[in-house]
Amino acid sequence: MVDQNKHSWFHVDLVNHKSFLVESGALNLTFPLMFNPVTWDAHAFPVFFGGTEVSDDGIILSVPSVQLVYFGNADNKKFDRMGAAWEDAFLDLITEKQDEQNIFKHIRIARFASRTLDHELERNTKSVVPYFSSTFAIMALFSVVTCMMTDWVRSKPWLGLLGNLSAAMATLCAFGICMYAGVDFIGINLAAPFLMIGIGIDDTFVMLAAWRRTSMKHSVPERMAQMLSEAAVSITITSVTDFFSFWIGIFSPFPSVTIFCIYSGAATCLLFIWHLTFFAACVALSGYAEQKNLHSVICIPVQPVSKSQHRWWIYHVFCSGGVDPDDIDNPMDNKENGVMIFFRDYFANFLNNGFVKFLVIVVFIAYLAVAGYGVTQIQEGLERRKVAKNDSYAIEFFDREDDYYREFPYRMQVIIAGNYDYSNRTVQEEVEKLTQTLENTSYVSNQLYTESWLRSFLQYAERNQEYLNFTIDKKEDFHRVLRELWLPPTSAFSLDVKFDDSGENILAMRFLVQAVNISGTEHEKEMVGALRRIVKESSLNATIFHPYFVFFDQFELVRPMSIQNMLLGGVIMMIVSFIFIPNFLCSFWVAISIISIEIGVVGYMALWHVNLDSISMINLIMCIGFSVDFTAHICYAYMSSKAKSPDQRVRECLYALGLPILQGSISTILGMMALILANNYIFAVFFKMVFLVVFFGAMHGLFLLPVLLSLFGPGSWSCCRNQEEEDIKMSNVEKSLPHPYCIPHPQFKLNSGNLGNTLKNQKLPTLEKYSNKNYKGYDVDKDLGLGTSEENSSESSSNHSNKKAVIDKQPSNRKYEDSWRNNPEVSSSQFHSSQVLDIFGTDSDQEYYRRREMMERNRRQFQDLPRQEEVYRAYGHRRRYSPQILGITHILHLNPKNLFPEKGI
Repeated sequence: MVDQNKHSWFHVDLVNHKSFLVESGALNLTFPLMFNPVTWDAHAFPVFFGGTEVSDDGIILSVPSVQLVYFGNADNKKFDRMGAAWEDAFLDLITEKQDEQNIFKHIRIARFASRTLDHELERNTKSVVPYFSSTFAIMALFSVVTCMMTDWVRSKPWLGLLGNLSAAMATLCAFGICMYAGVDFIGINLAAPFLMIGIGIDDTFVMLAAWRRTSMKHSVPERMAQMLSEAAVSITITSVTDFFSFWIGIFSPFPSVTIFCIYSGAATCLLFIWHLTFFAACVALSGYAEQKNLHSVICIPVQPVSKSQHRWWIYHVFCSGGVDPDDIDNPMDNKENGVMIFFRDYFANFLNNGFVKFLVIVVFIAYLAVAGYGVTQIQEGLERRKVAKNDSYAIEFFDREDDYYREFPYRMQVIIAGNYDYSNRTVQEEVEKLTQTLENTSYVSNQLYTESWLRSFLQYAERNQEYLNFTIDKKEDFHRVLRELWLPPTSAFSLDVKFDDSGENILAMRFLVQAVNISGTEHEKEMVGALRRIVKESSLNATIFHPYFVFFDQFELVRPMSIQNMLLGGVIMMIVSFIFIPNFLCSFWVAISIISIEIGVVGYMALWHVNLDSISMINLIMCIGFSVDFTAHICYAYMSSKAKSPDQRVRECLYALGLPILQGSISTILGMMALILANNYIFAVFFKMVFLVVFFGAMHGLFLLPVLLSLFGPGSWSCCRNQEEEDIKMSNVEKSLPHPYCIPHPQFKLNSGNLGNTLKNQKLPTLEKYSNKNYKGYDVDKDLGLGTSEENSSESSSNHSNKKAVIDKQPSNRKYEDSWRNNPEVSSSQFHSSQVLDIFGTDSDQEYYRRREMMERNRRQFQDLPRQEEVYRAYGHRRRYSPQILGITHILHLNPKNLFPEKGI
């Protein structure tokens, strides 16, 4: 390396005045070392020459690259400002003369200054600012379109826009609070607004989906209460997990990570507050407009579809919507969201297929296998060229440096601070011991490339002490000779010694050592660790430094810090999930999903050429919280479902959250698209990793978790067994009776348990043979076959029943057939008994006596009825073969007098 003050002979004589001697061959430059024939100073050419071509005799034939280094004086603020101004002027001058005017015909200057990284980070910040407005416009348009329906009253386009506005206001408020609190603002913070808008839109879609599941028959306060009871828990889980993930990053040793997490954590908290207050109020206002049947865009009263059939087709397409207050249940006005119906009726049925479940698990295993391979291929370290923009002048400098100067890459400074007496032999020996220890390592070249003022001064004093008649044994003499003879202003070592104001004491000194044959981030990390250990073990207050050490420090800390943050974050996310979803199986599958998503993000980011560095570590911290979002939504909806079978629970949770998850994932990815358009590595890493975590989170929430919960979730095995038992018990009797009279057959139960077995062995007729017959004249007050009349039964009983059937047959049959046809689920649940047994089923004796006592109590209540004797005469005497009557809760709508036609059983 060469600077303005050091190696003045080399810089002035060789480059400017002696160049003709070199070109003519009169002066040969030897590699790697050459001594000045006048001063006998040694010059190490590998430090300055790159890609040198050398003959067999060690003579330099050609040098394609020369490196010149200029040190500026920054002893005080004035000199620092002057140096910064000089650097800016130099960089601007080279840009103007070389890149704009092209005045250099035979050379190309690749430059780098101490302020280059600051300039590049500032350029990175400015590069993303123009995309704020376009990103917000794209997000707003997407939100408006996806919140719309064909029903122009229930459509919510303005709420989609207000969700974006809520997220933007919360982010601005958080940034203002952090700045007011004195937290530094760095360029990487500009990625936070894009993230916050994505999170806010996700919460918006969840709340809107919950609102659409409420009934329009209820008042707005009731619908708001129902919406918040469902949606508030989900958005609370996501907000808490996101906050804790950023809270973990606050304690990072990297200031940039800490600052970013402070701003993002504050924005997450305020976003939660804004959505529960501002946006919830907007939903309430929209609810009142919906209650008044106002158009969702222009807010004027419109007619529902059922009342606008006579209007023009344009009115149907762009205006009609809402419900008719006089006929609120009209199916023409109560059309559901088409995408939500798709997730419930098609996508859920697709996932509930056994082969599809198997295929989803196989794809998941393949996904983990590829991710595991990616984890083994991950590279560490933030390359210097990635800090700058792709079109930066620094990229050319970094490339030239890697091409020509990797053999001798880093000129490192060893600084010794403290009021030491360097005239003392002991101090001199300690300094020399430290120097030689560093030179003896494999990371540092030999003493030919070391620049030590103390070593050179002691050698100079030893050669010239008698000739110049001076001594350096005392401190005063040592300092006088050093200042007058060895350290004039033009000396190469003039900046290596720092005196105090009086000039009597040395406050600090430095010497330079040369790194050699360092290749790769792992080697650089090992070099920094080894050299720092040597310096720390020295008795002197020494420190080793190079401007690139800020990158090497990341290599040593990023991996352990990333592992620590991911483990700690995973544990916290699991605890939070269990608190809000108090079900062990659901929390377990949430934990499995978190681990799976984190492995996927780490593995696939390596395959996407993203290194493990401080930038990707920030994203890994964010991914811990984002990985919970979609999975927590699905698990909470599955656990909250009141359906009994796992397949029905899958239908309900996908109906509730399939559309919000799809909307939230697409909107988040759209919001991050601007970062990749900025054309710099830092924001490109943000986009890649957020895309990975959102995509994998959505796939886990929409595919993997529903399958796992249906197979291994809460109630999956017990529901399957109960369903099988119920199908067996109801198959022989319920299916044989016309709907809705699915009345179970009475059970035969005697003290001896052999009667049932005896009957099973006999070929008795069952009711199945009547299943295809046309039932005529069934009376709603009749016994419906539960009892059998003996031969002496009264004929009047039969006549009476037939007459009544003629009167009641048509309206009653039509009523219940229509009820069964319109809502079979309600009808079945209304008429089926809570306990359905087969004809050969068994029951406990305790249950038998309990039912018998209930029947006796009912019989006694009817004994005092005034028409009791008349009923006896009309119906005669009956005997029932069964001591029990099952399904009594389902025939209570019949005439109670007909249930007990005689005094005894």
